[in-house]
Amino acid sequence: QVQLVESEGGLVQPGGSLRLSCGASGTIFNIYAMGWYRQAPGKQRELVARITDNGSRTYPDSVKGRFTISRDNTKNTVYLQMNSLKPEDTAVYYCNAEVRSTSTLEVWGQGTLVTVSS
Repeated sequence: QVQLVESEGGLVQPGGSLRLSCGASGTIFNIYAMGWYRQAPGKQRELVARITDNGSRTYPDSVKGRFTISRDNTKNTVYLQMNSLKPEDTAVYYCNAEVRSTSTLEVWGQGTLVTVSS
């Protein structure tokens, strides 16, 4: 069993910054990739950032240059630094991990709300 626990989101003014973290716990032999997705009201869940175990990063154009994903493999933790936040970044943010446990799993966090508003 593997669990992901995310830090709290919050309310941020446009142009502000916020850092999210997500830690994995349980029976973990390797985490192939960790990432963040988001889902705004009435929209589909979309990828925000992803990082593999060798450090390869993926970002959609909508956040490129503003968001940075990083991970601490010693702590099984992934971070998302969000800068220059815009109202359209408002969403529930979900942590995701592809984990080799007793089997290969895709695990999701519970989600944390980020609201960008003045």
